[in-house]
Parts: sequence; C-alpha cells; structure tokens
Amino acid sequence: MKKIMLAALAAFLLVGCRPSHEIAIVAHRGYWNCGQGGQSHNSIASLQAAQDIKVWGSEFDVTMTADGEMVVFHDWSADGKALCLSNWSDLEGYRLPNGERMPTLDEYLTQFEKAGTSMVLELKAHSTPEQERAAVEKSLELIKQHGLYDPSRVTFISFSMEACAAYAGLAPGFDVQYLGSDVTPAQCKERGLTGIDYHQGCLLDEHPEYVEQAHSLGMTVNCWTIDDPDAMKRLIELGVDQITTNCPEATREVLKEMKIKEFKVK
Repeated sequence: MKKIMLAALAAFLLVGCRPSHEIAIVAHRGYWNCGQGGQSHNSIASLQAAQDIKVWGSEFDVTMTADGEMVVFHDWSADGKALCLSNWSDLEGYRLPNGERMPTLDEYLTQFEKAGTSMVLELKAHSTPEQERAAVEKSLELIKQHGLYDPSRVTFISFSMEACAAYAGLAPGFDVQYLGSDVTPAQCKERGLTGIDYHQGCLLDEHPEYVEQAHSLGMTVNCWTIDDPDAMKRLIELGVDQITTNCPEATREVLKEMKIKEFKVK
C-alpha cells in the first residue's frame, strides 16, 4: 500500500501539478543552432544559449569513459575513438566546432547551476551492462554534488530500458522517459518509468493513441526531434507535455500562434 501511495504522489508531482494546456520546450543538445551556440551540439555555449532564452529544459548526452570520466557528447566516438572504451586523456584534445573542448559532465553541471533551466540527461549506450550501471550511479553522484538533485530540475532519458529502470529505482520521484518507441507506455510503466520520449514518427503516424494512454497512466510525454511547425502543431493538438527541438524560438512562436501557454522556468 505504501508503494502504491508513493507512486501516486510521484505521478501527481510529475504531471498533476502542471495544467495540461502548458507545454515545455526542450532545446535539443542545447540551443546550438544559433550564433551564441556556435553550431556546437552539447557545448557549454549551447547550454548557456538555452538558459538565456529561458526555455524549460536543455537536453544533452552523457557517456562514461573507460577510466570513469563522465563526458557530454552525442556520438559513440570522437576522432575514431569510442568514448566508453577510451580514457579521458585520449579524448580531451577533441574540439567542438566553436573551439570548445568536449565538456565533462562536471563542467556541464557547473553551468546548469547558473540558471533554473531543467536538465534532460540522456545516458548513451555503453559497452557492458556493468559500465552502464556505473554511469547511472556516477551521474547521480555528480548531480548531488552540484546541488541539483531535484525532480523539478532533472529528467532522465535513454534508449536503454535497463538504464531507465536503474534511474527509476535509484532516483524515485524523478521523471524517467524511455526513448526507444518499441514498447507501449504500459510496458514502460511496468518497469517503473514515469514517462515516454518517443520519435515524432511514432506519435504522429504509428501510435498517436500513446499520448492518451501515457496520460491515463500518470506519465509524461515528450517527443523528439521536432523542427517542422506543422508537426509541432499536430503534437500540441495531441496533448504532449514537452517538445524537444533544434528550433526552440520557432517552437515558442508556434505556441503563441496557437495561444498555448508555455511552461517556463520559474
């Protein structure tokens, strides 16, 4: 009974406290697609750009290196070196298009401390289940060290169901959304997850009913990566809670046009 009550409370905190007509904008890999962002995904500059326009969230990608450093980078490899199989010393010379070094998670979280923008942390694939579990634990440890361990500030996402389940178990009360689109919302709920973050093709073309199904289960609904205004409008009409986009300011204009309130950082 206690577990059921806690689950109900978590569902209320994640969904019930926000009016259904408010939609949050998530900058995909930061707001990289602007002058300030320097066309550099997952850069400190792109995160700061997202913070400066005060969107609700900024998504970013995290991998643990072979020697335990947590780095922020989207791809499996950099300069032909697999991140999770390389030591940090082999990677720290890599430069992003704007000249920044590949950030560590510690550096990225330091920037998150400077504004109220929520983080949408995507844990990437790792070479072994053991390394993936260690990456989940290390990311939580760093978030706590930076004073950001707050369900209103952090959402966890991953294509790995095991990583999502680990976050759900180790960080109760936090929103954990699965990215894969290969299971139903009910199946995500069974693993302890609190939301879905599915590709637009899944929600718009294959399973639009998933939005209502997820909400009926008290789950949040995000969708990636939405840059086309018509697709944004269709997803808004479906009732998604969050839109992940490379064009956050254009998304804001669509919300204004449709007279939909944007859920913003307080």
